[in-house]
Amino acid sequence: MDPTQLLRGVLDLAVLAVLDRADGYGYEVLRGLRSAGLEDVGDASVYGTLRRLYNAGLLTSYVVPSEEGPHRKYYSLNALGRERLAESTATWHTFAKTMEGLVDR
Repeated sequence: MDPTQLLRGVLDLAVLAVLDRADGYGYEVLRGLRSAGLEDVGDASVYGTLRRLYNAGLLTSYVVPSEEGPHRKYYSLNALGRERLAESTATWHTFAKTMEGLVDR
């Protein structure tokens, strides 16, 4: 099974979970996902997901000057984003439990 296909379905949840731990700019979110074991996630997928979640009203953003280059746009969860994270987490747990029951038979 191609893990990138599975990742597409859960990337929103994964990004929200990373941002729940700490605010971050795009590359930090990408590093957080990869350090958690999602090595196959692509840069463009993460940046696109951040943009989409922001446009959906689930994230807020702010700009922080950087001494090492251009300013960085940080993202953080807002109340709606935390609500979506809780809903998606519950859905994930139900789905994972169902799949475990199917494949462990």
